[in-house]
Amino acid sequence: MWQTLIIQPMVNLLLWIYDILGHGPQMFGVAIILFTIVVRLITWPLNASQVKGAQAMQELQSDKEWQDIQKKYAKDREKLAQEQMRIYKERGINPFASCLPTLIQFPIIIGLYQAIIRAMAATPLDMLNLARTIYPFQNVSNIIPLNSAFLWMNLGRPEGIPLPFEVSFLPNGFPLLALVVALTTYIQTKLTMPATPPNPNDQAAAQTAAMTSSMAIYMPLMLGWFALTFPSGISVYFITSNLLGILQYAATGRANWSNLIPGSKNNTPAKK
Repeated sequence: MWQTLIIQPMVNLLLWIYDILGHGPQMFGVAIILFTIVVRLITWPLNASQVKGAQAMQELQSDKEWQDIQKKYAKDREKLAQEQMRIYKERGINPFASCLPTLIQFPIIIGLYQAIIRAMAATPLDMLNLARTIYPFQNVSNIIPLNSAFLWMNLGRPEGIPLPFEVSFLPNGFPLLALVVALTTYIQTKLTMPATPPNPNDQAAAQTAAMTSSMAIYMPLMLGWFALTFPSGISVYFITSNLLGILQYAATGRANWSNLIPGSKNNTPAKK
């Protein structure tokens, strides 16, 4: 099922875009960028739900009815939780909607990694596996072998700019793309964090805020490590996806730019 629903469609979509672009130098990198845009369009409803959920949770913190409920049942956790679920249900709020798009990215990342490796087909066995993966309508003879050059990178290998001296923990050179991946991931995560801390009586909101804060630390480090060790085509996907996510959230007028400054106390979100 993983092969049929994830790997095979991704490989064929990448190769189909690459074929349309004309197989020239830089074109496989452009194909990955266009592929990322397609993935973003497909997952647009989920990302819109993420934005809507974050806004709804933020607005709930200043809602008088909810504040009165929190005061009334401050010492009755069970009743408070029941009222909280009622409020969420009535207003269509999913407290975990902000985390869903991030979780959905993981199978896409794994699938894209395997798709790039398979599309590169470095050995005769890889070529055989690729031939079994490609749909019949693809013109294989015009596509294979791929031209994996993009800018200064080989998209089938980890990225790195050569250094004038050897560094043991940077075998591929200076990891520029890994740093850009970590930075754009940090920016995207921070922009979606609430402008004000949740009420400590709102357990679900507090848990979501804690999870989002943890992701702001761990996600940039994890994706940066992926970019450092995986084929650089993955880095191109990460950066493109992050930039599109930043633009999408900024377009709502709710991006909390002050969160990007460590220790900033100006936590007022942007107005529409």
